[in-house]
Amino acid sequence: MGQAVARRARGFDMDLIAYDPHLPAAVFAEQGVPAVTLDELIAPADVITLHLPMPSGGPLLGRAGLATMKPGSCVINTARGGLVDEDALAELLHSGHLAAAGIDVFAAEPPAGNPLLTAPNAVLTPHCAAFTQQANAAMGSTVAADVVRVLRGEEPVHAVV
Repeated sequence: MGQAVARRARGFDMDLIAYDPHLPAAVFAEQGVPAVTLDELIAPADVITLHLPMPSGGPLLGRAGLATMKPGSCVINTARGGLVDEDALAELLHSGHLAAAGIDVFAAEPPAGNPLLTAPNAVLTPHCAAFTQQANAAMGSTVAADVVRVLRGEEPVHAVV
């Protein structure tokens, strides 16, 4: 997903940098995007978009990291709830330090009582990654393939237990 966003960002002549401790250097080189540390990414960024699984040990963008973002910058999290310290993000949005946030995943869902709900410069939407026609078709194919496996006496690949 991050690579797809990077391709689109290039169309807007954006300067790109990326952080991913799990991707090999060759992927960054292939994409023509410099790999940086998380601290090197946060400080100069105008926009930070998140496209990764939840790391262990708490939010990726915690209070300290968010506070070091430059004034007027934006955070977009469409990956996993909990990647961003939502309380700190709401405070920085309310203070005007951050210009905006786009969030469609929350640490607790539904997000009742979440401080981001009152931030005037936050765009909050339901997470709908699996609601595209392609995703629905893929899910249907996956279910059908597992039904066939079960009817053949085989174990399903995606069993719900």
